Parts: sequence; C-alpha cells; structure tokens
Amino acid sequence: MTSNTQMQAEGSVEAAPEELLIEAKGSCGLVTLNRPRALNALNTAMRAKLSEAFPRFAREAQTYCVVVQSAGDRAFCAGGDVREIVGWGRDDRERARRAFKDEYALNWLHECFSKPTISLIDGAVMGSGVGITLFGTHRVAGERYRFAMPETAIGLFPDVGVAWALSRMPNAIGMYLGLTGRAIGAADAYALGLLTHCIPAARFDEIKTALADTWPVDTVLDERHVDPGPGELEPYASLIETSFSADTVEEIIERLSAVTGSQNEWASAVVTDLLSRSPTSLKITHRHIRDAHTLDLRQTLCVDYRLACRFLDAHDFYEGVRAVLVDKDGHPKWHPAAISDVTAQMVDDYFVPMGPDEMVLPTRPEMQAARV
Repeated sequence: MTSNTQMQAEGSVEAAPEELLIEAKGSCGLVTLNRPRALNALNTAMRAKLSEAFPRFAREAQTYCVVVQSAGDRAFCAGGDVREIVGWGRDDRERARRAFKDEYALNWLHECFSKPTISLIDGAVMGSGVGITLFGTHRVAGERYRFAMPETAIGLFPDVGVAWALSRMPNAIGMYLGLTGRAIGAADAYALGLLTHCIPAARFDEIKTALADTWPVDTVLDERHVDPGPGELEPYASLIETSFSADTVEEIIERLSAVTGSQNEWASAVVTDLLSRSPTSLKITHRHIRDAHTLDLRQTLCVDYRLACRFLDAHDFYEGVRAVLVDKDGHPKWHPAAISDVTAQMVDDYFVPMGPDEMVLPTRPEMQAARV
C-alpha cells in the first residue's frame, strides 16, 4: 500500500473530484490518476471511485477496454496515502481496517475484470500503484518506469497481493525485491513478467487513439514494443539466488556479509539496507512470500488483510511513517530493534486466522456472475 520512502505523498481524507478522472474516449474507458503534487498516491476516496467505475465499464457495451494513466511527470503512482491510514489507525482502528479491506477488494476486482486493461506507466510505480496495474491484462512501461515495493522501510509489508507475484519470480529475485524494497527499471521488470511491453512514452497518445477506435490491443502494443535490453540485476542474479533463497532473514544477511571480491560492495550495501528496515517487517515479509507460493491471488489478498490488521495493532508501521514521511528524520526506532529479537512465535501470531473478522472475497466465478 505504501508510497516510496523517498517520495512524500500528501495526506488527504477526501479526494477532490479532479483527483481521479474517468472519461470515455471512443470505445476506450480512460482513468487518469490526477494527484501529481502527491505523486498520484491513492487515497480512500480515489479507490472508492475506481471500485465503482470498473463494474460499470464491464457492463457498458460500448467500452472495449480500459486505459489507466497518470498526470504529472514525477511518478505514475508512488503508492497509497499511508498518512491517511496511520491517522485512522490511531483514532479509528475500524476505519483503517476497512480501508485496507477495500483496497484488497479493489485489487481482486482488477484481477477478475472481464475486459482488457492497459496501464501506461511512465515513472515510479509502487505499493498501491502496483496493486491497480499488476493484475490488468497489459502493463506498458515508458522510459522512466521504476518499480518498487518499499514497505519494509516504513514498518509494513509488501501487500496488495504482490507477494503472490514475488513468490513466483525465478532465482529468489522476488524475495530480494520484497525484503529490500529496492527499485528496478523496465528491463528487469519486463524479464520478470511485471510488464508486458516497453514503449516510449511519446507513443502513449498513439496507443490511446488506436484503442479508442477499437484496434486489437495486442496488435497495437506489439507493433510499438521496444526490447529493453539487459536488466540492472543481471550481474547479481547468481548472488541474489544464493543469498535470498536462505531459510531465514538472519541467514540471508550472513550469506551477503560473507561475499568477497568484486561483488562485496554491492552485497554490503544490501546488508545496510536490510539492517535499516523494520525487523518485524522483514520476518513477516520473508514468511509471507514463501507461503504465497502455495496460494492463489485471492488467498494471498486475504492473508494481506490479516497481516495489515496485525500491523495496525503494533508499533512499527506508525513509527516508520513518522520517521520517513512525517518528521522525516530517517531514524525510526523499531520494536523489537534487532532481527534476532523477532521470535518465531511473534511471526506466527501475525498469521493466525481472525475468525469472524477475516476478509472474505468472492470467488472468481462469483465475480464473473456479477458481471465485473
């Protein structure tokens, strides 16, 4: 859900009508994230508007596909408005829980949506921005594309169903991305299946014009796709696999700390990153990604909700948002402060089912029967 730790998403309780624009362009439904001063961070009112729009698009005979784009040139969507959630977590815990539940239901809606959805992403896409794009049929990167799930840096975990995708990436790269929160560019994202196409942003208007005229989506995008070449992570693929396939967070750090030679500097920097993250977040994320490999997306989202509720009841999420986005001192005081102090029982407690308070999502057939 969270925004990039280096990008401050401005808090808001209510979205002004212009913060999310929904239009019809010929046979194309056009959704524009229009909150550029906040790096297009999603707030609750924007998610509600999206949740209402997509079922309507599904039922409109004249709508062939939906395009999701963003205003501004700094970010596609830097994540969710976590200051909004933290405020509710302190003063109205049930409202904060409901916000998480609504977000994960929206992610599931995108997965089950019955028409092509094309996200045109030129800039940073993180947290909630990943949640509203990853489960569409087509994900197109411009040259400024950057993907990250930096939640462990603010005392949360990679949510919005992304653990399902991270768990299926080869060579433990998903574990690396989930624990460190480091960003990758279009080449790596394309190789990992996070993207379907790489197309210069200057051609995005051509794409929208063609789709408004009901040209076949795959043809329109395939004809403009440009091979992004090798990714930034390619030189470190073997090291990532060796280190991040370990059974515990402690062992991951031990393996990285033992690296010598030409890759020592890179490995040491990764260790530094990990040691600055919430120890609780690291251990929850590690287990969540491993568990998600045996789950489907719907099940993963339900676990996301369980974990999010537990984080709302704990300390680190509030402290991380304070240190990174509010006071911006960059020195969160985690509790527990050391990775070794986060016990197996503490981790288990986050994953215990919540009984009648569990989130229940409709099955895919139920969603299809509802014509979404």
